[in-house]
Amino acid sequence: MVSHVTTATVVGLEAEVVEVEADITNGLPATVIVGLPDMAVQESKERVKSALKNSDCKYPQTRVSINLAPADTQKIGTHFDVPIALAIVLAAGDADFSVDGKWFLGELSLDGVVRPVPGVLAIALKAQELAVGELYVPASNAKEAALVRGIKVYPVHTFRELIGHLLGVALIQMQEETDLVALRVEEKLGLDMKDVSGQETAKRALEVAASGGHNVLMSGPPGSGKTLLARALSGLLPAMELSETLELTKIYSIAGQLPGSGVVVERPVRSPHHTTSSVALVGGGSSPKPGEITLSHRGVLFMDELPEFPRNVLEALRQPLEDGVVTVSRAKNTFTFPAKFILVAALNPCACGYFGDNTKRCVCTPSQVFKYQKRLSGPLLDRIDLHIDVPRLSYEKMSEDPKAESSAEVRGRVERARGIQRARLGGARTNSEMNVVEIRKFCKLGSTESEILAFATTKYNLSGRSIHRLLKIARTIADLAGLENISKDNLAEALQYRPKTD
Repeated sequence: MVSHVTTATVVGLEAEVVEVEADITNGLPATVIVGLPDMAVQESKERVKSALKNSDCKYPQTRVSINLAPADTQKIGTHFDVPIALAIVLAAGDADFSVDGKWFLGELSLDGVVRPVPGVLAIALKAQELAVGELYVPASNAKEAALVRGIKVYPVHTFRELIGHLLGVALIQMQEETDLVALRVEEKLGLDMKDVSGQETAKRALEVAASGGHNVLMSGPPGSGKTLLARALSGLLPAMELSETLELTKIYSIAGQLPGSGVVVERPVRSPHHTTSSVALVGGGSSPKPGEITLSHRGVLFMDELPEFPRNVLEALRQPLEDGVVTVSRAKNTFTFPAKFILVAALNPCACGYFGDNTKRCVCTPSQVFKYQKRLSGPLLDRIDLHIDVPRLSYEKMSEDPKAESSAEVRGRVERARGIQRARLGGARTNSEMNVVEIRKFCKLGSTESEILAFATTKYNLSGRSIHRLLKIARTIADLAGLENISKDNLAEALQYRPKTD
């Protein structure tokens, strides 16, 4: 008798349906698993054998053949344990229950406890797409799966409990839909803008960056406040929409980095060390997983001491900054991961950090300064929208009682500006994501503004990308002011953020 149990496997960021087939025939006791299983799947036969024995189920003392179809798709992960165990129970005829319209997944311990696995949300979304009625997941993954509407999610603690439910002996209570409002933290725990003394120009640039999703590069001597400002940016970002929550939770689930609540409810802030490899930043591996830039999706990627990162790592940022996605190619497949993040980079102007400082003398030679600054290529700098200087503050400025606005006040303006952009562009898109057609449509200039832009283009030798960047920044500044059209003041402020290399 051949049994069939349905589950799925995760390929990249998407799930593909897998049919687990089991057949028990005469022969010497042996268990064979075919269908391109990885080592974790191959080892499942030992976990399944002990789990069945300790769950009062018999393991066949004959030949057991397990096929994972389609056979040409690589099967990765330990979540095949539960469907394999169910297929063996059905094939042996020890229990009679229906698995039609049901998907199963979960790792088994030797005593039959169902352990959590990564990638559950991606599988739940695939089940919703195919109108699957019921999804049985480890209890620790239930909140994550219950984000998906229109599908019954059952949290399973043990294999014995699952068998009892399928036989109708003791039913498992269905998981309630996850309440995002209850999970979402009302006030972010990051540094508040009002606690950062001075640096009003930098604070304004971060407000513009948060409103339009623009990238920022801060340059200044050590101790001037660049890291503090970068940490305060998270408090300016608006709350995520449901679509963004689903997207991020799926990414973090596949990466195995979900928080304790099982749902990502706050925008991520990632800060990789400068020794990070290109694979860790971009993603990849033999079985490609999301890297830091994908884990920063819809959030912030903070790269401190930017010139200290290896050149190949920095150049790997160019495609994601331009396209909002990163493509990882391998011999057998090509994977595309989302990467729409706000890059906040910080650097010192030279190796010693004091080039151009008014209070401390730089000890670098001109050639050393030039070599240090040339670690960042022109094409990379051209993809960063806002370039700002963060000078050293005097003692009087640092010791005075700050009277700056709080992060909550600034976030209110950011949310209003983002609301304007959602109405204009649709979805959760921001001004930084506008294409050429949208720039022409929504960034129209009057005669005075056109003359200013023409003069700036000639004087600073602006490239086409630089002009588009200026227009998008000016559009964001106009949105913050609630203006329908870009004014000359908006354009002038945008010009202040241009890179010095222009």
